[in-house]
Order: sequence, then C-alpha cells, then structure tokens
Amino acid sequence: MNYETIKVEADGPLGRLTLNRPERLNAMNATMLGELAAAARWFDEQREVRVVIVSGAGRAFCAGADLRESPALEAIPDSGKSWLYRREAAQYGRRMADAIEQMRATTIVRLHGHIVGGGLVLASACDLRVAAEDARFSIPEIELGIPLAWGGIPRLVREIGPAMTKELVMTCRPFTPQEAKAMGFVNRVAPFAELDRHVENLAAEIIRMPSVPVVITKEHVNAVARAMSAGLTAFADGEALLGALTDPESLQARSDYTARHLTKKVEPEE
Repeated sequence: MNYETIKVEADGPLGRLTLNRPERLNAMNATMLGELAAAARWFDEQREVRVVIVSGAGRAFCAGADLRESPALEAIPDSGKSWLYRREAAQYGRRMADAIEQMRATTIVRLHGHIVGGGLVLASACDLRVAAEDARFSIPEIELGIPLAWGGIPRLVREIGPAMTKELVMTCRPFTPQEAKAMGFVNRVAPFAELDRHVENLAAEIIRMPSVPVVITKEHVNAVARAMSAGLTAFADGEALLGALTDPESLQARSDYTARHLTKKVEPEE
C-alpha cells in the first residue's frame, strides 16, 4: 500500500503502522486521518497479522491535529463550505479513532516525545501503550477554544475515569508517563534507549499466545467497556466542533493560541 503520510508493513504475525510526517512532528492533517482509517481496514484483510505496533517517526509520536492543515479549518463557518461538508470534515478524527479501535489485531502504541491532543486520542484507541520515561502528554484543545472531540472524552473516561478526564481536559496541563501509568492509561514505562525492546517483547508475548482467545479477549473487554460507559457517546462530536467554531470567545482563544504557538518554527529532522 502506498501512503503519503504513514508507513504500513506486515511481516508474518507482526504489522507496523508508522506516522510519517516527522518534519511536522507527525501532526495529523485530513490526509493522515483518512490514511490511518484505510490502513486499519487493510490490516483487517491481512489474516496472518496478530499484532500491530503503532509508532511515530522522528522526535515525537504525534503533535495532535495539524493547526495549519487541520480538517477543522474546513469546518469553520466562513470557509465557504456547506453545513453538510463542514460536518463531515469535523468527523474525520472520530472515524479514524473508531477504525483503529475496531481492528482485529491487537494494537500496541509506542509513545515517545510529545503526545498531544489528537495524538493522545489515537493512543487511547489502541489496546496497549508503552511510553518512554521522558515522553510528554498534553490535551490543549480547550486552550485552543474547542472541545476535545474525535471520541476522546468517552475513551479517556473509560481509561482514567471521569474526575481525571475533567482535570486534564479542562486545565490543559501536561502530564508525565509516570502519572499516566498511575492513572492506568499507560501499561509500561521504559527508558527511551530500551523502549523498542519493551514494545517488541510485549508484541512477542501476545503473538506466542493462541490467536483465538486473544481476539475473543480483546472483543470481550471492549464490549464490557462499552457497556460500562453506555457506548462511546461521541456521535455529536461534529456538532460540538461546529458550535465552538462559531463562539466569539472560543475563536479568540484559538487566535491567541495560534499567535503563541504557530510563530514557533518546527525544525526539520536532521
């Protein structure tokens, strides 16, 4: 498969899905969101693949939505697009996360550098998470003047509970892998130099198990989690984004955030 923004590989029971925009710290644009969903469907067709390792090329796992090329920009009321088109654009991220979560294979996400906003939602859609001890997590959406969408709220409530979800999303404060592990969001934390070994060992542990009960266990746990949270309840993500993009205070917050952060040039990979 040929993709512009990701790399996809399959070698027997092990697959690899790599975010591949290192010059943008793997920030997700509309193309990447669509390609991630397509890759999830492709892996489902590779019957021999048991485990897929999800990672990011370069210095970071994912810097979230690309603020210069975000599909949310197409949802802005003055974009000239119809309401139906803007609503569709606002749903790209949720559909990506749903596709990753619904993959048949067990997904292990390798987390390093920055894991921001939509990147954290992508991580939450994976089954298991291994983080470098110097990784940094943050959810800056409210500071940007928008709600956390892409199915992020129900997934975080499922993984870390209502109170911590409210704190992290409302305050936008960064948090460490050690804190993420204590919350139950991260399975393992390792020194960066040993990160690949820990991820590969975890993948090998799962691959050596009989495949049928592993698949059943993944589906069983996901079904119980959905029942406990009364479903993902993320159907109105698009409407929530559209609403925030028309609110004057939210628009000012986004403008202020953009002025502070987009003036910083992202250095290319050496």
